[in-house]
Amino acid sequence: MPRILLLVASLLLGACAARTPVPPVAPALVAALPLTLQIQREQADVRQDWLLVIQQEGPALRWSLLDPLGIPLARQLLDAGQWRNDGLLPPNTEARELFAALLFALTRADALQAYPAGSWQQVNDERRRLAPDWTIDYQGPVDFTLGKTGLNYRIRALNLEESD
Repeated sequence: MPRILLLVASLLLGACAARTPVPPVAPALVAALPLTLQIQREQADVRQDWLLVIQQEGPALRWSLLDPLGIPLARQLLDAGQWRNDGLLPPNTEARELFAALLFALTRADALQAYPAGSWQQVNDERRRLAPDWTIDYQGPVDFTLGKTGLNYRIRALNLEESD
C-alpha cells in the first residue's frame, strides 16, 4: 500500500511540475496584434515548420498554431492568466508551454514586471531567461531563438504584406 501511495504522490507531483509562468493580465507586447509568426522547431535533428497567429479577443489572447498546410495543431485562449482550450482540438501541453514562453519573449522590457518576481531574468539587451528553463536570444524584437535543453525554436515575424 505505501508503494501505491508513493507512486500516486510522484505522479501528482509530476503533473504539477514547473510550468512556464504567465502574468495575470496580458502585458504590453513589442508588436501590434494580430501577429503572425513563422516558427521553426528543432529537436534531435528533426525540424518542423509552423505558423502561429496571435489575436486579441477582448481581454484575452487567442493563440492558433498551424502546420504549413494550414491545419490547426493547437488553439488556446489566455484569459486572466489562465489557459483554456479554444475549439475542439485536444489539449497540447507542448504548445501551451511554447505560447507561454513566446508571450514572455514578446513582452516589452518595460512590462516584464507583470511576471512573478524571481521567475525571469533580463541578462542583457539580447538575452532573457524565464523559469523553468527557457532562454531567449534576440536578433530583433520579433526575430529570436527560444530554447531549453534539447529543444529550440527559431521565431520570426511573418510579414504578409510582402507576399502581395
